[in-house]
Amino acid sequence: MPGATVHFLLVYSYDEQKLVSQDEFTDPREATAAYGKAEREFSGQNNFEIVLVGSDSIETVMKTHGHYFRSETSSIFSDFLTTAAS
Repeated sequence: MPGATVHFLLVYSYDEQKLVSQDEFTDPREATAAYGKAEREFSGQNNFEIVLVGSDSIETVMKTHGHYFRSETSSIFSDFLTTAAS
């Protein structure tokens, strides 16, 4: 189905500075149930961010929420720091 929304559940660890979990759902009810479960599982742990994003593809999510997919070495500030050090 062209244009169908896919839901992506992302769990990001600030301690590890990486995405530790990525799940994909086509059923919005399953997606919201999984989101609620993840919120409960990580409740009280401030070092995790749990987000549910609706999009047409994971490629679009990677563009709009790219900071979740960057590694520690490719941080958003790496280019700035390299330039500033010169």
